[in-house]
Amino acid sequence: VPVSKIIHLTEQSFDTEVTKAPGVVLVDFGAEWCGPCKQLDPIMAALAKDFDGRAKLCKVDIGKNHKLALRWQIMSVPTIIIFQNGLPKTQINGLVPKGRLAKTLNEIL
Repeated sequence: VPVSKIIHLTEQSFDTEVTKAPGVVLVDFGAEWCGPCKQLDPIMAALAKDFDGRAKLCKVDIGKNHKLALRWQIMSVPTIIIFQNGLPKTQINGLVPKGRLAKTLNEIL
């Protein structure tokens, strides 16, 4: 799976790719130092492949994008927020199995 399917967001690109974007966007807020975040990477890669063309998958490194962590009130990582047409629909805290994320995405789609 090419990791390029996952868009790495910055404070500059967030609104263009997420809050001003149509459709469903899953944003994974994580950090370099976070073990569970690294465990989520292969799950994200698999979801990017499974939902290609149906949902956009993005990552935010809160270590490099403090303002986004504050803006979305990220208290722990990993935290996933799924947006639909620019609005947050659901938030999932902690490492969860791929099946649960896929189910949640399908429910929103």
